Amino acid sequence: MFGSIDKSKGLLFVTHDLDHSLRSTIQKIHQEVEMLDENRLLNTAPDDLKRYLIEKYSVTPITLLRDQWYADYLDAPVDVRHDRMRWIDDRSRPAMVAGERVEVRIPFKGESELFYTKANTFTMNPPRAVIERNELVLRYDSPADQPQDIRPLVDQALADIEQHLGWQRGMIDAHNSSLPGVAEQAIQQRRERLLAQSRRAAALGIPIRRRDDAPKTYAVPTVRKKAAPSLPPVSSARFVPEPAWAMEQYEQALKIVQDMALVMERSPNAFKTMDEEALRQHFLVQLNGQFEGKATGETFNMAGKTDILLRERGRNVFIAECKFWKGPKAFGEAIEQLLGYATWRDSKTAILVFNRGTETSTVLAGIDATVKAHANFKRAVNWPHESGFRYVLHVNSDKNRELIVTVLAFHVPQ
Repeated sequence: MFGSIDKSKGLLFVTHDLDHSLRSTIQKIHQEVEMLDENRLLNTAPDDLKRYLIEKYSVTPITLLRDQWYADYLDAPVDVRHDRMRWIDDRSRPAMVAGERVEVRIPFKGESELFYTKANTFTMNPPRAVIERNELVLRYDSPADQPQDIRPLVDQALADIEQHLGWQRGMIDAHNSSLPGVAEQAIQQRRERLLAQSRRAAALGIPIRRRDDAPKTYAVPTVRKKAAPSLPPVSSARFVPEPAWAMEQYEQALKIVQDMALVMERSPNAFKTMDEEALRQHFLVQLNGQFEGKATGETFNMAGKTDILLRERGRNVFIAECKFWKGPKAFGEAIEQLLGYATWRDSKTAILVFNRGTETSTVLAGIDATVKAHANFKRAVNWPHESGFRYVLHVNSDKNRELIVTVLAFHVPQ
């Protein structure tokens, strides 16, 4: 490998092949996912693991900070043996004369190794410079009796370097854009394979004992210059599959709720005197008409502290709270109620906010700010809706047990 020679000579953009490096990075994602301990993988929230992989394997292109550049001048002897205009007896040895050295330093951000990486488009006459920590250094030596104007040389060198960085940037952007899909596919494929293996093992009816020498964890070493992120914290306990309500059923329940809200809007006189309890009963009637009596025993419970509850195997899978808007503090208490009832991994929940007399924009702003300020908030979900939001929160005891919270605000006639 000639990398160290090229770097010592100051040659840029010739040592490594960028296309090969990026393809190797994609392979490392699959390798890391495959080598993770199976319980660690299954107990980690997939989106958290995906974000970790994206952060670890994304590439930060170089940006020269031209507005921060500066120059250093110092006296230095200069070797003029290659100057044919000078009389020199022996050109096989250095011929030193008084001179000066100018160093132009340009700070940069990004991964310094990219200065030594060749894009698919390149030139046969690469630029030269020295990389010192987070600075690109251009050095020019001139004899004192023949000083040179270095500004045109600096401008040309930087133009050449920016051209190479531009050729890299397109490849890097394409690589970074592909990471979410690559990471999600790698995680999903291994999760599905492990869960299928678990089902087959359970079907044997024979106790399964893990080998003592089986690997527990694995971390792929990295040569990246940026700080590597840490894997999300997770329990190492054996993963136990849990039931999950399908998203299509969840969306169906939410559509029933929204259709009921349209009925309220079209018949305001029938609902203007109803309290929270009475309004809740109307929603429950519509939901029970769709979900009661299925083979899985999915039925809404119209009793208890929570407003709308779907149970499976003794655990709560879908929970909805119905609340009149009484300000952010009361809405925060509704969130706490949801967290108290959510026990399954990947629970589906909703908060139905009934609004009487408050500006809709005020209610929506209060909802969004309250959820995002909550200690269990993980992320907002892109769910375009004119009077609602969708979020992901984690349960109180485990950040990898996530619940989807959809908040819908309805105007109730006064």
